[in-house]
Amino acid sequence: MSEQAWWSNQDFWRKCAIFVTAFMFVVLILLTFHSLAAISSGTDRVPAYSVINHRIDYRFDEARNMKVPVIGEEAPLFGKVLSEDEARELVDLGKLTVQAKNCMNCHTLLGNGAYYAPDLTKAWLDPGWGNEQARELLMTMFLKDPKTNARTYGTNRRMPDLDITDEEVRGIIAFLKWMSAVDTNGFPQGFEPLPQGGS
Repeated sequence: MSEQAWWSNQDFWRKCAIFVTAFMFVVLILLTFHSLAAISSGTDRVPAYSVINHRIDYRFDEARNMKVPVIGEEAPLFGKVLSEDEARELVDLGKLTVQAKNCMNCHTLLGNGAYYAPDLTKAWLDPGWGNEQARELLMTMFLKDPKTNARTYGTNRRMPDLDITDEEVRGIIAFLKWMSAVDTNGFPQGFEPLPQGGS
């Protein structure tokens, strides 16, 4: 009786499976730490929360062949310059409100969520707000009374009244402004931003 070939030995493949699993587990841990560092606030792709104190635009980058966020001159949200801690608190309130009100049941953020309502990734820069000067007021009015201030674009879809407080409205708008400054590698593709700074 001939000896079994090494490549058909069960023990060999069992050891290979254990080694590959252990190696990939280490790779997963390293990638997790790398991802956490890359998506933390204050990095190249994810700006500090105090970016809500500045004008944010979205321009084509020739080198990357895509549109990227551009942080401009000072343009504080609601007319008040916030410290990094104050900005973080307001953006965190907005993020928690978006989660608590279950906005993702209808909207998407970074492409994740439901596709019933518009993606919110660059909502701060949405040209549907008309112009830069009226945007904060229009967003506030819409969030406080979405039925009266509905923008259905012929779909007849309307956002329900979520009974959002004034502070939560400011938080949501801060969160959306901060999100618009995140470099999303050109997502959403083909997006044309609201003209900024009279441009």
